[in-house]
Amino acid sequence: MMNIAQYLDSTYLKTPAQSGISNEETLQLDKELAQEAIDHSIFAVMIRPDYVADIKKYIQEKGSNVAVGTVIGFHEGTYSIDEKLAEVSKAIEDGADELDFVINYTAYLRGDLELVKEEFVKGTQLGLKHQKVVKWIIEIAALTDDQIAGITKHISTWAEENFSESEFPKIFVKSSTGFYQTEGGKPNGATFEGIKIMLDHAGKLPVKAAGGVRTPEDAEKMISMGVKRIGTSSALALIKNESSSEGY
Repeated sequence: MMNIAQYLDSTYLKTPAQSGISNEETLQLDKELAQEAIDHSIFAVMIRPDYVADIKKYIQEKGSNVAVGTVIGFHEGTYSIDEKLAEVSKAIEDGADELDFVINYTAYLRGDLELVKEEFVKGTQLGLKHQKVVKWIIEIAALTDDQIAGITKHISTWAEENFSESEFPKIFVKSSTGFYQTEGGKPNGATFEGIKIMLDHAGKLPVKAAGGVRTPEDAEKMISMGVKRIGTSSALALIKNESSSEGY
């Protein structure tokens, strides 16, 4: 069996209000997630910004190099550029290693490419300036196949225009937040079809599949297709060769 742990971002992104638990209980869940990552050599934990400082400290005290990732402009992506950059600055100050932006895909859908390009360039510049990995969530469940191809290609082009090729490994295109509300049972996370479109149009940028990867077989297929990272709330189940019914 493939060693998939090195590809996984073990993810918990519910707010206390969404889960019906307290801040303290949420922090405890994040610590358990971090400990699982430490124990099983999972690459990263992906958590809400409010918990980054505590979890970074927890991982450092354990002497581990598990990466800490957080989300920016989550989950709608409609935050202003200044709001997103402020979130980035705070996340960097708190010790985040990876920054997963929700791109303003609604601006893209209404044709405002200049806004989307500006936030991509400014957000990526700030992240790379501080040696962080930057990922751009395009929310494929909200897009048609042509739109997935289009926004992925734009991100690839903007990266080529504004950054050096040596920086490309730190600039990802990511599929999903896991929070988009779909209708009629349509998947709201990564699909093989959507990921193939992203891979076909991402150029030299790496792709992250997030949400909907619930079996080891699915994870291995995504990796064999070419994805470099997988975001999942089922990381432990996947590396134990188990299936999961978790939503993300």
